[in-house]
Amino acid sequence: MTNPTFINPYTDFGFKRLFGTVASKPFLISFLNSILPDHHQIADLTFKNTEALGETIDDRKAIYDIFCESITGEQFIVELQRTKQAFFKDRTLYYSTFAITEQAKKGKDWHYQLKAVYCISILDFCFNDTNKQVIHKVQLKDQNNQIFYDKLTLIYFEMPKFDKGENELTTNLDKWLFYLKNLKDLQMIPQVFDGNEVFEQAFEQAKIANMNREEWMRYELSLKTYRDNMATQEYAKQVAWEDGLNQGIEQGMEKGILQTAQKLKNLGLPIHMIIQATGLDKNSIEKL
Repeated sequence: MTNPTFINPYTDFGFKRLFGTVASKPFLISFLNSILPDHHQIADLTFKNTEALGETIDDRKAIYDIFCESITGEQFIVELQRTKQAFFKDRTLYYSTFAITEQAKKGKDWHYQLKAVYCISILDFCFNDTNKQVIHKVQLKDQNNQIFYDKLTLIYFEMPKFDKGENELTTNLDKWLFYLKNLKDLQMIPQVFDGNEVFEQAFEQAKIANMNREEWMRYELSLKTYRDNMATQEYAKQVAWEDGLNQGIEQGMEKGILQTAQKLKNLGLPIHMIIQATGLDKNSIEKL
């Protein structure tokens, strides 16, 4: 088996290396600008502490995120979510409120004027199987389907649905989605990226051979965590299938989900993995 050339961006280390460091800032800016409207194009940005988002430990094991702000004040939460969770849309909206409330200024001179907040979720699963649409852009609209409030935007990418080949990449966003989905399986830089300085640098940043020993060890640990979680998910699915509960889980049958969670808990699986496998919240699992 050929050794991989590039890192897996779906690991915590990989995602942060490609989008969450000072050295990778040009890549994040390019990715965001490929999504954003003209009036919110980014010239520069500042990374912020993700602890401000108030995440739980279990969230951080399933979701990797970056919190940043443009020089004009717009707030961006960029997250990679590997597994589907119950109420994950609610969760996205909830965490967007932290980026909103932290804009509040102390004193009497603030009149509630807010800068735009964008929550961008890169999903390693599909939440909508009824169509082939990869990108979902969500804003508040009124009963006439007119934009009521344009300063909060949720954008979801269902990555399993992105199936464009190298010769079908027509936009910068196409190229970024191709890069993220296929990076770990590539052995060399595809020709479509030739001459694009940002992407050429992004591929260099992703080369395993360019990491020092400490970075390599951190990546290997992150990769092990990724593989362990994937194996746990597959095992959980197998347990559910053997119990005849797979159909019940798909239909959202509460009893079947609880029985599966109980079995996984009895087997000694960590709570955060049971959350990923069943979609139940932590409190429900602890009560079993």
